[in-house]
Amino acid sequence: MEGKHYEAVIEAILFTMGESVELERIAAAIELDKKETKAILDGMMRHYEDDSIGVQIIELDGAYQMCTKKEMYEYLIRIARQPKRHVLTDVLLETLSIIAYKQPVTKAEIEKIRGVSCDHAVNKLVEYNLVCELGRLDAPGRPLLFGTTEEFLRSFGVQSIEELPVLNPVQVEEFRQEAEAEMHMKMDI
Repeated sequence: MEGKHYEAVIEAILFTMGESVELERIAAAIELDKKETKAILDGMMRHYEDDSIGVQIIELDGAYQMCTKKEMYEYLIRIARQPKRHVLTDVLLETLSIIAYKQPVTKAEIEKIRGVSCDHAVNKLVEYNLVCELGRLDAPGRPLLFGTTEEFLRSFGVQSIEELPVLNPVQVEEFRQEAEAEMHMKMDI
């Protein structure tokens, strides 16, 4: 293996691990002794001192870690403060539509409609502030009730739930028949 290739492998190791890695482990990975590995790491550390590079390799008690230079922190804070775009997968959209049309609704009711567990989907929708807990159902176990939020209305450009499109009865019947056929197919497998 060439010298530059060793550097690339070490860089990949430190970047991927995200925490400090002992010199012995790095040496074993690149199949060199500790002295040769340390020399390569020392050269890499000098290379990363260049002001045009935003990361550095630091030594921590015989272990090495790749991290961001402190001069970059203000930029990292700026990017972290920017609002994140949330991606709504088909599962999340399906769960959200059930909540929007059936609210207030329990997880058990959502699962009955979807036919699968909805814990992850509901938790994600709560995290995205599209759904919130509305209280508890006055029934055994007192399950949580979920409904949509103002953020949901803003995100979907409606002023109230009443503005959501209404499915015509023919479509509802077609969806019901498709769901039943799908259930029968799964049972046959």
